[in-house]
Amino acid sequence: MATRDALLGVLNETLEPKQFEDYGPNGLQVEGKREVQRLVSGVTASAALIDAAIAARADAVLVHHGLFWRGMDGTLTGWLRERVRKLLAHDINLLAYHLPLDAHPTLGNNAQLGLHMGWGAGAPLAAGSLVFEAQVSPCDAAALAAQLHERLGRAPMWIDGGRPIARLAWCTGGAQGYFQKAIDAGADAFVTGEISEPQAHLARECGVSFFAAGHHATERYGAPALGAYVAAQLGLEHQFIEIDNPA
Repeated sequence: MATRDALLGVLNETLEPKQFEDYGPNGLQVEGKREVQRLVSGVTASAALIDAAIAARADAVLVHHGLFWRGMDGTLTGWLRERVRKLLAHDINLLAYHLPLDAHPTLGNNAQLGLHMGWGAGAPLAAGSLVFEAQVSPCDAAALAAQLHERLGRAPMWIDGGRPIARLAWCTGGAQGYFQKAIDAGADAFVTGEISEPQAHLARECGVSFFAAGHHATERYGAPALGAYVAAQLGLEHQFIEIDNPA
């Protein structure tokens, strides 16, 4: 068993959230009980995850996608009110880390996706970059698409850049806007979660393959890795709960 403050301390020391200008608050988003024994990790603080955490008798929930984001109007109504109500009713702490969890060199979403895919943890394109890269065994775009489908359980949307892939860049989630950084760095292909209209044109015109492998599918490995790590540090029980999301 550990205190909430001890858990928060290990998370903040590990992820260093103050280094990031993020889209929402990192750290403790909803305060629950002071003593923590059971930690549940998940990707998103959805009602389904909160219900599962209640059933698991969790004292704290650790997620990548929390409840509060830039641009929200500050009211607790509708679905947001209901999620917060459930957490408060069961005295459960909610801790969320967004960009800090993407960026961590070993426990983060990018590093863990690379390890899961067999590319290695990779390294940032540059200091502070959220885009990771690695040298991979040369393959064509169709083979990489098949590998993503097999490992992630979801067929990616992909645009063939037309050249062999040996230098691979990736950034999990909704990082399609970073495609140009991968192109500029000399990558042969870029893997992320989503695609927008411009990326198809860029892939064809620049000869760099683009793979949209799913926002949730690419970001479901950091939270359990981080949860297991902090649980081991503090002697907590830990359980990752998968809530399927086709997006």
